[in-house]
Amino acid sequence: MSNMPPPPPVGTSGPSSSSPPPPPAGYEVPPGAQPLEPNPENRTMAMLCHILGIFTGFIGPLLVWLLKKDQSPFINYHGKEALNFAITSLLLMIVVGVVTCGFGAPVVAIAMIVFLVLAGLAANRGEWYRYPYSLRLIK
Repeated sequence: MSNMPPPPPVGTSGPSSSSPPPPPAGYEVPPGAQPLEPNPENRTMAMLCHILGIFTGFIGPLLVWLLKKDQSPFINYHGKEALNFAITSLLLMIVVGVVTCGFGAPVVAIAMIVFLVLAGLAANRGEWYRYPYSLRLIK
């Protein structure tokens, strides 16, 4: 006889199946929000908030956030994060461009694209992503 516990009943994944999974390490759940699994439409809209920033700067995230922020706390959170990051990136690109006579702006643009893609992928997985370096202008 082995000392292993019996398998969980059919249709469950184990003892913690009744509570939602906590957010992954490095991701914060905003105050007042529940760490529930967002539905696929909310995940897609949150991903669009970030990915549109690659092509439209702050205009795309602003439009998606303004139109969808009341639909879900998940979209509201990601819209604000994407908008704050887009504004921060724009300011950083201007400062770096002036200081380096335009030669440093491409480096900022590449870093911006990398962080936007990472945030978009995290939003699509249903994670509460927070940019590592961003001014929190919209709270």
